[in-house]
Amino acid sequence: MAVRFPTRVTLAIAQSVAAAFIASFLALRVARALDMPEIAAWALAMLATVPVILWSARSVSRRLSLTLTGIDDGLRAFRDGDFSMRLAAPDVATGFSRSAPDDLSDLKHLYNTVADILRAQRNEVYQKELLLDTILQRTPVAVLLVNAADRVAYSNVAARELFADGARLDGRRFAEIVEGIAQPMAEALGGTGDTIVTVPGGDQDETFHVSQRLFRLNTQEHRLLLVERLTAELRRQEVSVWKKAIRVINHEINNTVAPISSLFHSARLAQASDDHRHKLDDIYETIDERLAFLRAFLESYAQFARLPAPRREPTPWQAILDDVRALYEFRIEGNPRTEAFVDRAQIQQVLINLVKNAHESGSDPAQIVVAIQRKPGSSIVRVSDAGRGMTEDVLRQALVPFFSTKPGGSGVGLALSNEIIEAHGGRMRLAARERGGTVVTLWVPDNAA
Repeated sequence: MAVRFPTRVTLAIAQSVAAAFIASFLALRVARALDMPEIAAWALAMLATVPVILWSARSVSRRLSLTLTGIDDGLRAFRDGDFSMRLAAPDVATGFSRSAPDDLSDLKHLYNTVADILRAQRNEVYQKELLLDTILQRTPVAVLLVNAADRVAYSNVAARELFADGARLDGRRFAEIVEGIAQPMAEALGGTGDTIVTVPGGDQDETFHVSQRLFRLNTQEHRLLLVERLTAELRRQEVSVWKKAIRVINHEINNTVAPISSLFHSARLAQASDDHRHKLDDIYETIDERLAFLRAFLESYAQFARLPAPRREPTPWQAILDDVRALYEFRIEGNPRTEAFVDRAQIQQVLINLVKNAHESGSDPAQIVVAIQRKPGSSIVRVSDAGRGMTEDVLRQALVPFFSTKPGGSGVGLALSNEIIEAHGGRMRLAARERGGTVVTLWVPDNAA
């Protein structure tokens, strides 16, 4: 709707100018008829004109003032989130209104139209916010929104149950909340990006997937944290994977036993015949190859069942890293000259698995880094790469035995490494690297927990 300058205001101004001109003209005629001096005549004309102009200006000003005051009050209501205020204006179709038609009806209609649009949009946004809040409050994923002042701006039921035993979180300092939770979870929340963290529990350890994102809300930077409990899902996945592993083992054993049985039958026939006895060496060699394959295949699956308790002794990190560097190239950072109280062979196997994975991720060897950090009573080892990294789905299942995304991969490496670190009383954490790639953090205490 185009706002036109009110025609009645224009007409009132034109009438005022005409009335002033007529009053001035009549005053001059009267003055001359009375034979008054020229100056007195003009003074009389001015006296007749000024009241007319003042009355006209007051009338126009009052109309504009009333309308602008109403619009000013309405805009202030908009600022406060109230879109219910309306200005009285004649109906566009009928020209009827409870109030007398004024000269600013177009402007009033425009204001009322904008108010109706804003009110409808506000109601729509409110309904969407209500729907979103209902969904978030019922989801099992803990949701926390932290503002730029490090205070919790939003939390759902799952977050309150996980971090505060159901108590209120909104408005509290995030640092204060982190201080009251388990150390592994506190470290994960203090980082960035996605990570998997295992928290020691009473009956069993709990595994969580922590996801963090930064974004701007009302020009202020906010941090969104999503914490999903994976323990039950991992247990279901483990059962599924174990069933698959049993089927694979059964298949491979049958594929080996059946040919061996046939070869033994052929060996008996060759043994009984002088003409075919020369074939025995080839038969026995084939049997030995099949048995060696089956032995190697079962060996990878047997490592979990017979992982020995670590035999811990003071070991320089540099010695362990030198053994791994003989197999794979990587950079060393931090302080590798410190000692750790570990099983050298087992920790060496862990680092071999992690560095091997880093190479197979497609990372430049120069960007594969093993960093050693010494803290009182423990060592922290970080293995990082700049490879393809892990998707959220892969990250969730990375520690499940026999799960692998690599062609021909056994899915044993990461799960076995996690078993070794936990046997040392430590923990392992996987996280996505900010600039692409993966970071695996190992925390190894000097004494088993």
